[in-house]
Amino acid sequence: MENLIIKGGKRLSGTVLTSGAKNAALPILAATILTEGKTRLLNVPDVVDIDSMCKLLSNLGVAVSSPDSDRHTIELNIGHLSRLEAPYDLVRKMRASVIVLGPMLAKYGHARVSMPGGCAIGERPINMHLAALAKMGASIEIDHGYVEATAKRLVGTSINLDYPTVGGTENIICAAALARGTTVIDNAAREPEIVDLADFLNKAGAKVSGAGTHQVIVDGVDTLSGVEHSIIPDRIEAGTYALAAAITGGEVTVSGCNPNHLGAPLEKLLEAGCEIATSRDSLTVKATGRARPVSITTQPYPGYPTDLQAQWLAFMTLADGSSIIKETVFERRFTHVQELRRMGAKITVDGDTAVVTGVERLQGAPVMCTDIRASASLILAGLAAENSTVISRVYHLDRGYERIEEKLRPLGAEISREQV
Repeated sequence: MENLIIKGGKRLSGTVLTSGAKNAALPILAATILTEGKTRLLNVPDVVDIDSMCKLLSNLGVAVSSPDSDRHTIELNIGHLSRLEAPYDLVRKMRASVIVLGPMLAKYGHARVSMPGGCAIGERPINMHLAALAKMGASIEIDHGYVEATAKRLVGTSINLDYPTVGGTENIICAAALARGTTVIDNAAREPEIVDLADFLNKAGAKVSGAGTHQVIVDGVDTLSGVEHSIIPDRIEAGTYALAAAITGGEVTVSGCNPNHLGAPLEKLLEAGCEIATSRDSLTVKATGRARPVSITTQPYPGYPTDLQAQWLAFMTLADGSSIIKETVFERRFTHVQELRRMGAKITVDGDTAVVTGVERLQGAPVMCTDIRASASLILAGLAAENSTVISRVYHLDRGYERIEEKLRPLGAEISREQV
């Protein structure tokens, strides 16, 4: 077990480099099951969730390696999988593991996958994944916590999603890539990570169009080949560092990112009084005094992302007035509230809505991580708070942020990691 210790009150200043997007790399790693031969992925983030997915693929029979100890490059040699079961011990650690279901079923006609785990932020059922695969001709059974799916060959069809589920859209795109005929997905998720998956598949020989819009069309092909592909920057990590600048009254340049992927959060930062400058692959956030209170409602992309809700809430604890944070994506995503209250934050929660009344200052305190993004919000609060904050259970943080303390220290943060 490890803790993070933060001595707060330091104004952050400087430049920080964005890592590759975990939420883009995970489905692309799963999608390599569809291919034949060698695939080389670049700009892969060195985080625990990536390690977990690589272990899962190795367990299935994929040869996975990182050349010359380069943790940001992963080479995968895809032959015939030696097993078609994703076991509980590997899948329980993260929800993204369920995305191997579509690729295995499409290529091999069979898949047995444990029900997924991950952060405890809501039910997040996979019923839409399964209903879509059934409509494509799969026979699906759920038995003792496992999904077992079989199909001689999936057949393209029209699928209208009840909600623009990201994982569901990714699973269906992968399944449709090797299906017979055309699949049309309406009300598809529009996130940049969906576009990156489609770009990877198209390089491999797939025929995916419309990614990034509400309608994605996939014309099935017979085979896909291995390719080289670079993962897009992590927009959530970039947004987290932008908010770190804002909450500490600092000025930080986030390099190696795509500001176009952060439209809604940057608009909110402007409303809060920050100055923002962007280029093709960087953004600079400068705080100009105490933040104005700004309310948010989380929405599917291009709305305000749920994965930056906790960080925004932390920022608003020091705003000059009250703001309303409404969470519409996940029903249990306010676990960070109790921890922020330990630091002196004034927050009330009623169902899916939190009301935050800004205080003059936060006080360092012992707090505990509960999920990946809640962990980031506690770091932001600790950076701004007086005195020291000790954050425990940081293994949640390491699932989605690459050595965050090493990135924050050059900006002036006093943050260290200790064994306990």
